[in-house]
Amino acid sequence: MNTNYLKQSYILSGISTLVLSSCQCNAPKANDALNIVYIMTDDHTAQMMSCYDSRYVETPNLDRIANDGVRFTNSFVANSISGPSRACMLTGKHSCENKFYDNTTCVFNGEQQTYPKLLQNAGYQTAVVGKWHLESLPTGFDYWEVVPGQGDYYNPDFITQNGTVVQKEGYITNIVTDMAIDWMENDRDKDKPFCLLIHHKAIHRNWMADTCNLALYEDKTFPLPDNFFDNYDGRIAAASQEMSIAKDMDLIYDLKMLQPDKNSHLTPTYKKMIGRMNEEQRAAWDAFYNPIIEDFYSTKPSGKELANWKYQRYMRDYMKTLKSLDDNVGRVLDYLEEKGMLENTLVVYTSDQGFYMGEHGWFDKRFMYEESMRTPLIMRLPKKFDRKGDITELVQNIDYAPTFLELAGVEVPSDIHGQSMVPLLKGEKPKDWRKGLYYHFYEYPAEHMVKRHFGIRTHDYKLIHFYDDVDVWELYDLHNDPTEMNNVYGAPEHEQLTDSLKRELLKLQRQYNDSVHLVRTEPKYLKEIGL
Repeated sequence: MNTNYLKQSYILSGISTLVLSSCQCNAPKANDALNIVYIMTDDHTAQMMSCYDSRYVETPNLDRIANDGVRFTNSFVANSISGPSRACMLTGKHSCENKFYDNTTCVFNGEQQTYPKLLQNAGYQTAVVGKWHLESLPTGFDYWEVVPGQGDYYNPDFITQNGTVVQKEGYITNIVTDMAIDWMENDRDKDKPFCLLIHHKAIHRNWMADTCNLALYEDKTFPLPDNFFDNYDGRIAAASQEMSIAKDMDLIYDLKMLQPDKNSHLTPTYKKMIGRMNEEQRAAWDAFYNPIIEDFYSTKPSGKELANWKYQRYMRDYMKTLKSLDDNVGRVLDYLEEKGMLENTLVVYTSDQGFYMGEHGWFDKRFMYEESMRTPLIMRLPKKFDRKGDITELVQNIDYAPTFLELAGVEVPSDIHGQSMVPLLKGEKPKDWRKGLYYHFYEYPAEHMVKRHFGIRTHDYKLIHFYDDVDVWELYDLHNDPTEMNNVYGAPEHEQLTDSLKRELLKLQRQYNDSVHLVRTEPKYLKEIGL
């Protein structure tokens, strides 16, 4: 990371903080306003969370939040990739408006409006610790310490507010939690309400578990998803991706099968990661993985046997990394309970997007298909809310900003795309709640080679248009085909439905001001629906 850029970004951060601080008036007292603790992980998918799906794993501490509060059963993201998803969350706006389209070409404009800035201006203390992944440095926070880029699982570096980079000893999920609790206990002004963002690196690729959890789940064998060997019939874009467990999951970087005479293009990156370990960490790591490495290269599985072997290792490593995350969520809940803060604090848990756990034979995200677009969202509500159970309305990560602002008593700016979920938290059923969600993925050509696409998802259907170097549409009946295996676009019996969905899609693009991009790149699409 460029140090001059770090310094410039830090100066901008300081200026923004000073401007906002000078505008504060009528700041609320801590006992007059709700605190917000927002916990976000990376690539944690709903099917790996036992309050959503009990097939694979138990997450007792995450389940505590759902059991004591609400579980959103139709929660989605607007752009399923880390940086853009975070920008949507911070601004309450789609990528087309916050201008952070992808992870490869964009730098987040920290001068733009975000909900932490609006809360800060209203007298809230704001803080973020952990993963940031927006290239520029945080603005709108009284306190922040973030990892450069993706961060490291072991002995990670952190960028501090004074512009220095410090290395901290230990496992990153524990460290981020330590920092969050320490700020709540020792550094904040306890006469003011606060909004704390706890952003974890976990459970991002390449799923490196804490040494105390390495031996877990080795006795588990997971059945392959029914569509693990998907042939992508009728789905051209799905066939051209590079996120296959069988073909693209790296034996060394992802699955840790390092031997002196074995290499891949990701071997140097993996060696750098394990090179960060201290002697004790490395000894525990080698003691666990060396016997597996020896067995793997002696048995030499191939074909479908190798694909299954990779899937089993992937699932186990993912679960072990998740175990530490769940334990640390429990630490935060215990701290809030011990300090008598739970009843006056909104606790939110979500992920920056979903993830594939072998569905369609894949790992990673990016696609508008369900496992990627869908994200877990659970909330433990403050005492003034008595709502518990499931919320079934369609919600999206652009809705977090207006929700937090309304809960804090801050006026929601009219240019925010999202809708406040406060009525849903109160048990209301707004008649004007949205009927469809807009999605747009821009990062191509890039890692995993998922084509650019946009689309609309309703409760019953999903319409997707893949564009750029392809021009194909896909339509799915989500009730009769929940795994999205049968593209029914072009079927005569769906012609009227398709036309209706295209018109609704265009309405959303115009509502969110994405129509300029559309007209510039896809005049054929507008002509196709007669506009």
